[in-house]
Parts: sequence; structure tokens; C-alpha cells
Amino acid sequence: MKRLALVISLFSASIAFAQTAQWNAGAASDWYARQPWIVGANYIQSNTVNQIEMWQADTFDGDRIDMELGWAERLGINTLRVSLAEVVWEHDSSGLQSRMGKLLKIADKHKMRVIFVLFDSSGDPYPEWGHQRQPKPGVRNSLWVQSPGVKGLTDPKQVEQALSYAEDLVAAFSIDKRVLAWDVWNEPDNINAASYANSELPNKLEIVRDLLPKVFQYVRAGVPTQPVTSGLWQGDWSSEAALSPIEKIQIEKSDIVSFQNYAGPEEFEKRVKWLQAFHRPVMCTGFLARNQGSSIEAILPIAVKYDIGALVGDLVQGKTQRWLPWDSWQKPYVDREPSVWSQDLFHTTGPLYREQDADVIKQMIASAPKPVSSKPSSKKSGK
Repeated sequence: MKRLALVISLFSASIAFAQTAQWNAGAASDWYARQPWIVGANYIQSNTVNQIEMWQADTFDGDRIDMELGWAERLGINTLRVSLAEVVWEHDSSGLQSRMGKLLKIADKHKMRVIFVLFDSSGDPYPEWGHQRQPKPGVRNSLWVQSPGVKGLTDPKQVEQALSYAEDLVAAFSIDKRVLAWDVWNEPDNINAASYANSELPNKLEIVRDLLPKVFQYVRAGVPTQPVTSGLWQGDWSSEAALSPIEKIQIEKSDIVSFQNYAGPEEFEKRVKWLQAFHRPVMCTGFLARNQGSSIEAILPIAVKYDIGALVGDLVQGKTQRWLPWDSWQKPYVDREPSVWSQDLFHTTGPLYREQDADVIKQMIASAPKPVSSKPSSKKSGK
């Protein structure tokens, strides 16, 4: 661990003077005010089981993406949140960058912008390059992978590669207006207690706590013109004192505050109020668990009321099987169907799961605050 800490420290020092500063609260608010109301979905190509399969050359399917985003465009969706896989960059950096460009071109065709997720602590801690297995029958998100995995968190050489990936990838798209934001690390404090607990590093949280500020630093070394963030998803956010060490880093290093919440409207609204107390724009990067009271009709009116962006947890029924509830890890839905889909707006073949979702989304877009026209703030440093 001492060697790993030394590597992180040395690389941090090398970029100390070559990075953008955190946006101040005024600049972040000015940026947010110029955006249309952000409404969208987490997205993965429905015929892929995880981030690796989506982004590898032989399984990336531009035609499928084009078709699925066409369905979403008809609802008025304007934002996608798309997870990347560091292991793909490690083996095929130019190919990944090219395919990201293709995705952005397709998204732009359908009037959407993209939030790219660089790292992820949710899923299998041992991602493997190459052919991906078929999903486990009846289990939600059964082959989603962490990025970086155990090796990427513990081997100094791979830590170095992961930090370089963060900087180089952001630099490649740093002025691309089709990129709405950079989500630095999804659920960094997730220890996957209900799925991969036995495979996790016992000191994972300590490693991530030390690495997360460096990841923010390397992302900013890519000189992004887009805001950067990392979303909270569990715990007590009612005050700065209540935050965990990792959550404090997420809040303190982000330009805009983001979060995920899959509970009902009362809990959702409470958390929105908590986060607005940090005086930065707020965006929900994941909701929709119908079986838990998090539905389109329950959540989007709250999002409009408080002028926060909102993205559903998944768009199209597919190999990730996110229409299944989280309890499928304990009781797989092999010979039974859930009483209601947890997530997903569309069936694999295109029809909406619930037709009324389209009406609600369109009504909320029509009633949402409209963007203002103003000159960008010239000062982005400081808090």
C-alpha cells in the first residue's frame, strides 16, 4: 500500500499545475441555467451485457444504438448517461475513442448529449477483456463490471494506467459540445454487499478514498470545458458533517452535485432538499424502481418543481436485465415475472412498457423551466 500511495503522489505532483480548477458556485449555476431541462436515461446498447461488451469492436452496434435512440427521441429525452470501461481503453484506446465519437454522432442526430461515466465501483470486481458470458437467468445486472477492478485498484502500474486513462480520455473530448458532463466515479463507496461481497477487497473503501481525489485531479488535467461530478447514492446527506469521507470528496470536488435515488417521492424530495443546501446545481443521474415507488409519474414532477435534471436508470429492456428488481440476486426470476418492471422504458422490440410514461415525460418537458441566454462566466476557480 505504501508503494501504491507513493505512485499516486508522484503522478499527482506531475500534473499539479496543468489542470482546470473547480468551477465556483456562480459559474456552475450560470452553466446550468443555460441548459434545457435535463431529462434522460442511463443507456447501454440493449444487446450487450456490460460496458466491456458494448465498447469492444466486435460487439459495438451503431445501428442498434441509432434505432434505440430514435425511440427515446420521440419521448423528448435529451440526455444519456453512458458508462465506459477502462479495460477497453487499456487494450484498444484508439478504437474506444473512435466508437465514443460514433455514439456522440448518433446521439447528436437524435438531439441528445452524453454524460460519460469514467469509473464504477458497482459490479464484478474482476472485469475481463474479450468475450463476455451470457447473463445469469433471472438476475438483474448479473455481469456488470467494476472499472477499475481489484487489479486496477491495487497494482501500481494499473493505477498509473487508470489515472492516465482519465486524463487522456477527457482531453480527447474536452471541448466537444456533445458531451454534457463527466461523471468521474459511479458509486465509489459501493461494496456490493448483496452480490459480490465475498470478492471485494477488505480495504476497498480506504483505497477508493485515497484514489478518488487523484482521479478528479487527472480528469481536470484533461482541461474539460464540461462540468465534472460524482454522484452520491446512499447515506445521510443532511449536512456536511453527516457525509462520509468519500461523500465529502464527491461534494467538495464536483462542479455540479449529482445523486441517485430509487425510493419513493417523499424520500426523493427530502434528498433533493438536502443537496440543494450545498448551493450548486443538482442532477439526479438515476431513478426509476417502480416496485419501490420510484415511478415516472411520482418523481418527474418533483424534479421539475425543484429544477433538477433527472435520468431513469435504464432505457431499453436487454441483457443487463434491469427490468428485474434488486432482490433477484437473492431470488432469481427464472420461472416467474416480477409484478411490475423495476426499470426500462422500452421493450427490446420498441414498444413502451407503459404508454402513460410518454405522456408524463412530455408534460414535464413542457412545464419545465426554460434555459436562459447569457454569456458564460469567465471565472471558474474557487468556491
